[in-house]
Amino acid sequence: MLSTRTTPTRDVVTLDGLWRFAPDTAIDDNPWAAQLDTALEAPVPASYNDLFVDPAIRDHVGVVWYQRKARVPRGWAGERVVLRFGSVTHAAKVYVGDALVAEHVGGYTPFEADLTDVVAAGEEFRLTVAVDNRLTNITIPPGTVTTGPDGRERQSYLHDFFNYAGIARSVKLVSTPASYIDDIAVTTNLDGAAGVIDYAVRAAGEPDVEVRVRALDESGATVATGEGATGTFRIEDVTLWQPGAAYLYDLVVELTRVGVVVDSYTLPFGVRTVEVRGTEFLINGEPFYFTGFGKHEDTPVRGKGHDDAYLVHDFQLMEWTGANSFRTSHYPYAEEVLDFADRHGIVVVDETAAVGLNLGVQGGLTGIPPTPTFAEENFGGETKDVHAQHLRELIDRDKNHPSVVMWSIANEPASNEEGAREYFEPLVDLTRALDPTRPVTYAAVMFATPANDKIGDLFDVLSINRYYGWYVFTGDLATAESVLEQELRGWVQRFGKPIMMSEYGADTQPGLHSVWDMPWTEEYQTDLLATYHRVFDRIPEFVGEHIWNFADFMTGPGIHRVDGNKKGVFTRDRKPKGAAFSLRNRWRGLDGSKPGNAGQKEDGK
Repeated sequence: MLSTRTTPTRDVVTLDGLWRFAPDTAIDDNPWAAQLDTALEAPVPASYNDLFVDPAIRDHVGVVWYQRKARVPRGWAGERVVLRFGSVTHAAKVYVGDALVAEHVGGYTPFEADLTDVVAAGEEFRLTVAVDNRLTNITIPPGTVTTGPDGRERQSYLHDFFNYAGIARSVKLVSTPASYIDDIAVTTNLDGAAGVIDYAVRAAGEPDVEVRVRALDESGATVATGEGATGTFRIEDVTLWQPGAAYLYDLVVELTRVGVVVDSYTLPFGVRTVEVRGTEFLINGEPFYFTGFGKHEDTPVRGKGHDDAYLVHDFQLMEWTGANSFRTSHYPYAEEVLDFADRHGIVVVDETAAVGLNLGVQGGLTGIPPTPTFAEENFGGETKDVHAQHLRELIDRDKNHPSVVMWSIANEPASNEEGAREYFEPLVDLTRALDPTRPVTYAAVMFATPANDKIGDLFDVLSINRYYGWYVFTGDLATAESVLEQELRGWVQRFGKPIMMSEYGADTQPGLHSVWDMPWTEEYQTDLLATYHRVFDRIPEFVGEHIWNFADFMTGPGIHRVDGNKKGVFTRDRKPKGAAFSLRNRWRGLDGSKPGNAGQKEDGK
């Protein structure tokens, strides 16, 4: 799916701003049929939960309604008119006037509605959106809805971040010609100093069009051309897209009819290769070591609503620490985030919203006896088909981003349980079929060990989440270090694959200090990270470290959560804790060290 952009043949109108807003408990039936009877307004993009002081809205389970009026520009007569949502969490029904024009399930990927036959140029229309935040055993991520004694629905879920909901990304009205470019796919390779670019263009609408392409460098000069809907071209003396040194070409794609341009779309692309060779992760043929974070789209008031100001500031803070990468934990992030990473040379591990596929976690936290995660009545049935659709939508959206170097298809699934292989093997095969150019990983939960994990051999890179010294061996960093090293070497010995730490860390209350190994203090967070880093640097097969988390974030209520998860090395409002400075020293080499096997190899060890 192409992102929206203005071109010589396309226009874009944003519908962001204040919309009328109401929970379904406060309005009559068929609210799309007239103006919403409400005094409330909600901004788009934003989650709605933290906007209002009414707890019934923050904790609402079910449908809420958004509505606004919009006008089709009068110059769009004869054009195709498309309504595009960046995301709606977690399911949406979209009405234009009285007509249902779109439905979508999945809270983190875009969807569109073709309004060409529903609206007219120059006319105003009423746009109403039903947003459903409910999570069940057949949603990704999963959850459970129960009805309390008071008759009110309650939502529970197995992931440790707040279930923010709403229209969290931009809404846009787009015009295209009747014959239009529907999709573009670009893959790149190297032949000596030349870049070899394969492209495929899918046209739609009226027939009898031809395709031509040309590649422009950053100065705007044409460096290659091509003809036809599919083809290959070369860029001699190519400038590579590299971590920390981004370079983007533009692929200008044009549909023509009898030599006249019918539609035009410009796709930025970078030339780079990604490969797993033995126990190394290679970008452009060179070993790459991941330094960075698991993140969240999470800010005060706005929740998961995309915010360009936080986008810029977060990337500035990552650059300050020396981070070169991050994981989109635990869902696809806004397209603007990946565009920014493309332009600034930040490497991305792109993850689906498949978090919480582990009923053993529920048992560990609540004492409830766990039931088999992949039983038919749990996640072994329709859930897998939903998961597959999420993978299709993720890869369809993000396939052309040079910053995306690996797909993560799940976070902390029950990979130690019976049924895990039957669940995941078809999904890994699907991922490789959709994109054979990128490695595939998953983030392994604490319960999955080198001895009992059932799926590690299916993947290219082992990503491990571990909390020794925090949830296990709390306050005992010496034991944590020993057990961590023993386990990581066990993964390497069994699977012989590159290994990275996709989560590790400790909750930290800013301003709390101690001279002892005291959990929750800033010193303990710093010392715990240093403990892990010593282990990483002793394992040659290690290829990266992503700390949990970049910044504190909101969670559901719990006695182990005080105003959210505090494992960030920055506070929720992006103030550094002590650990941020120690990371800066390590990742930027200010203390004379180099992280991971890169340092070992350079030292000849």
